[in-house]
Amino acid sequence: MTSTHLMALGVAALLVFWMLGAHNRLMTLRNAIGAAWAQLDDALRLRGQAVAELTTQLRAHLLHEHGTLDALLVANTQVQDACIALRARPTAAATAGTLAGAEVALGASLSRVLALLEQHKALLADGAVAPPVQVLRQTEPRLAFGRQLFNNAATAYNQAALQWPTRAVTRLFGFSAAGLL
Repeated sequence: MTSTHLMALGVAALLVFWMLGAHNRLMTLRNAIGAAWAQLDDALRLRGQAVAELTTQLRAHLLHEHGTLDALLVANTQVQDACIALRARPTAAATAGTLAGAEVALGASLSRVLALLEQHKALLADGAVAPPVQVLRQTEPRLAFGRQLFNNAATAYNQAALQWPTRAVTRLFGFSAAGLL
């Protein structure tokens, strides 16, 4: 073997090791998105259960507000469906966008129901209504933290995937941009 062959072999080995390192870095960042999603998903499940329980309890007390409660249930179902889809692939940009839109609808419906509860103070003292309302109020900070953690992980992954020459590895191994909430 000549020195030219050895140099070419060394350059090829260096390129392979660099590609392996870039791939491992992207996989680590993608796994961080999955870990952040797991924390957010737990808070979303808890809020979904609290919304369902609250709606069930309020149906008997707010007979004239069934439309508002139905809108809340529909929005909650949309969020839960988006969560199921995102569990399968936390980096899917389109699914993250769907969840973000469903979250906006749920937030609007939930704020209407909470405003109704403020108008009916006696319901807040009800032993069946108070616990889900308390869970909703406690999960909101967890949700905000979870969204921020998820978005930070997705941003770090997206930035790493866009850097040259790592961008070549993203195309080669099929990495795609992660969505934000």
